[in-house]
Amino acid sequence: MENLIPLDYATLRVIWWALLGALLIGFAVMDGFDAGVAALLPLVGKTDTERRVVINVVGPVWEGNQVWLITAGGAIFAAWPMLYAASFSGLYLAMMLILFALILRPLGFKYRSKFEGTAWRNVWDGVLCFSGVVIALVCGVAMGNVILGLPHGLDPGTLRPVYTGAFYQLFTPFALLAGVLSVALLVMHGAVLLAWRTEDPIAGRARGWARLAALLAVVLFVLGGFWVAYGLNGQVASGFDMSGPSNPLAKTVTLHVGAWMNNFHTWPWMWIAPILGVAGALLVLLAPGAGALTFIASAASIAGVILTAGFALFPFLLPSSSQPAAGLTVWDASSSHMTLWIMLLAVAVFLPIIMLYTAWVYRVMRGKVTHESVGGTPNSY
Repeated sequence: MENLIPLDYATLRVIWWALLGALLIGFAVMDGFDAGVAALLPLVGKTDTERRVVINVVGPVWEGNQVWLITAGGAIFAAWPMLYAASFSGLYLAMMLILFALILRPLGFKYRSKFEGTAWRNVWDGVLCFSGVVIALVCGVAMGNVILGLPHGLDPGTLRPVYTGAFYQLFTPFALLAGVLSVALLVMHGAVLLAWRTEDPIAGRARGWARLAALLAVVLFVLGGFWVAYGLNGQVASGFDMSGPSNPLAKTVTLHVGAWMNNFHTWPWMWIAPILGVAGALLVLLAPGAGALTFIASAASIAGVILTAGFALFPFLLPSSSQPAAGLTVWDASSSHMTLWIMLLAVAVFLPIIMLYTAWVYRVMRGKVTHESVGGTPNSY
């Protein structure tokens, strides 16, 4: 049967690596502005009416945006089962913290307006702000730890993932820098959306926060880049069969400072990613109120940062700091050739449908959210 598959195993693995990156970018861009808006809620909305306007900017779309996270999780489970097992065992508490924050967000949206008391609504506003910050921070910390390498290994007999670290060990200086960078990017993204979709004084406050967050994002991204290039041990893998069966223990891994920059030297076109990450944020800094153009620039900055991490790590998916040879790569952590092909056919059918439906929803919900529109809509939050 595998002889009938038109794409070879190595090519399918690269395609699914690219699709995984696309899904993570989709989640960061689409659900990211939800988190950013929630984090900014007490800062840009000074009255109850203003906060209702802010909430209703994302109110009609936040549920659909989480489809990207669900799809990414399903793709990891089906296409990269060893990555799913190792990452969810190693980052279990971090994942639970993100899940807790994701559960709090709909509770805040749904319960905030059940009573008109100021104290009641202020509590739920704080919950929404907390959820937005936690989601952004923990996702960034997790990505920082992937770059550092998680202390995980594989049992030689069963290839069962074994994690040897502790939760508190995830919060190292570099991981915290990545976490704060993530918060800055998503706050910038949410602020740009508010500047575009609301009116003054909310839009004016949002523009100010967009500038501040964009400046912080540029500084932290550049600082993190120098840290990776000159202060962190990267990993170089060799000895694997790109078209062979998945066996993470069949390769050799060496470590040296700056190794995560090797791909940028080998394929100079990859520098497009960090340039995009910086340029998008600088455009937001210069023109935070340019509407759709600035929103696209903000999304491009987020995509550039994620692509930079993905390009630097390739072919690694989840490096190991305790047992480097057991780190998971594109070539030795995937499902079978047939599984990847069948899944690709399903993606080719359903992903365009999802994207078309999403585009239709956003077209229907286009336009500014104002005091009048919130007050005149019985279904508003």
